[in-house]
Amino acid sequence: MGNQVSVLFARSDSNYKKMLGCDVWDKDRDARNYIGANPVICHPPCRGWGRLRKFANPEPGELELAGFAVDQVRRCGGVLEHPAFSNLWEAAGLPGPGKGRDIFGGWTLPIAQFWWGHRANKATWLYIVGCEMGEIPDIPIVLGEASHVISRSRGRQKRPEVTKAEREHTPPELCRWLFDLAVRCGGDNG
Repeated sequence: MGNQVSVLFARSDSNYKKMLGCDVWDKDRDARNYIGANPVICHPPCRGWGRLRKFANPEPGELELAGFAVDQVRRCGGVLEHPAFSNLWEAAGLPGPGKGRDIFGGWTLPIAQFWWGHRANKATWLYIVGCEMGEIPDIPIVLGEASHVISRSRGRQKRPEVTKAEREHTPPELCRWLFDLAVRCGGDNG
């Protein structure tokens, strides 16, 4: 299969680096230099945008990376992944789940990374441009409760927390699904 997808803002030890067809941009490669035309999968840093942002200490310029990622998804087609209820949605004018499309044709799909093998539920929103809702790959919805949580900060959680690395990694099965989704988003997006 000759499909090529560019993965922007990946971890240096990302599962995408093991996949054929992935042009991976990690911190060393600096995704801000991306000027290609492949459909993209964007994982911009989320610590300054998510529910736990009060406890975060983003590096200077880190918040702006999310805006760059939104621009690349809109320019090339693809998907941006961020925690559910990320403040990025309001800041960038992204439509929330069930709120229709924006002027770029982008829409938001809520998922749980648990469905693809994450040990925590890890509620996630995907901003998608270039793919109709009925054209996305099949979603492997899994019922039941995850064995772990992302954070026990609310105090009521009795399940163990995942490690910092697990919080940041995208499960291999989800990487493959996002790749398939991004391929479907490729083409002329404006």
